[in-house]
Amino acid sequence: MIEYIPAKTIITKTKSSEWFGTDYNMNIYKGCCHGCIYCDSRSECYHIENFDKVRAKEKALELIRDDLRRKVKKGVIGTGAMSDPYNPFEKELSLTRHALELIDAFEFGVAIATKSPLLTRDIDILKAIKEHSPVLCKVTITTADDGMAAQIEPGVAVSSKRFEALASLRENGIFAGILLMPVLPFLEDNEENILKIVRLAAECSVNFIYPAFGMTLRQNQRDYYYGKINELFPEANLVRRYRKQYGEYYECRSPKAAQLYALFAKECEKHGILYKMKDIVHTYKQNYGENQLNFLDMI
Repeated sequence: MIEYIPAKTIITKTKSSEWFGTDYNMNIYKGCCHGCIYCDSRSECYHIENFDKVRAKEKALELIRDDLRRKVKKGVIGTGAMSDPYNPFEKELSLTRHALELIDAFEFGVAIATKSPLLTRDIDILKAIKEHSPVLCKVTITTADDGMAAQIEPGVAVSSKRFEALASLRENGIFAGILLMPVLPFLEDNEENILKIVRLAAECSVNFIYPAFGMTLRQNQRDYYYGKINELFPEANLVRRYRKQYGEYYECRSPKAAQLYALFAKECEKHGILYKMKDIVHTYKQNYGENQLNFLDMI
């Protein structure tokens, strides 16, 4: 049974619309049970206690309705930044689904980030929102190998299931693509993995892939990650390699980042897949009103 926590507001203004052109943030849940070994949200700076335990915000739908009613300016509401909106509890609670219904009713747009194929349950509402406002779906995939996915993201569907979800979204005309991040150094940053992801994405007719060839490590997140890779890959001496390569640095860019990006970009262009932020934002917003294209003024 899920625990509920108090909240005063849920939809808040973003500090910048540079990240996929979103104007507002929405987090109905707190914490995540996907168990991804690399998750940056474990970091102490976010002050999320018991991160692996999902909690829902009390009276979430009432708060969302009131937040939307008070917004003078329409825009795109992003969700999934700190907690996946399609965690296992969502299947029964449908809080994200009902929030999308409110977003539709108040004629806002939405940008969803998730690792869960449960997103496809709400295609009907996404299509309704798309009639009046921008809709963007981002599905995180960091490896083309289901075995690797099961190890590093144990609480979520394997990559092949996420590719299937993307195919379903595209078949229904939803603008959708992949968050190719993080790409874990010494585990996923190889040409075979990157090329296979792009080719599988092309088979699903995705609109975009947005990459980050590396990861972040700080505070307790680093300790957690090192413990997990020692447990999962004991023969690889990965912790020693990370410490030698990065020390205590926060940004852990793959040593192969430049080479991989060039290869990735060439393959995306070959298949007509967008990969630059400004192109992604322009394309998913291009058929909507000027009041929803604020991001373009910044380019």
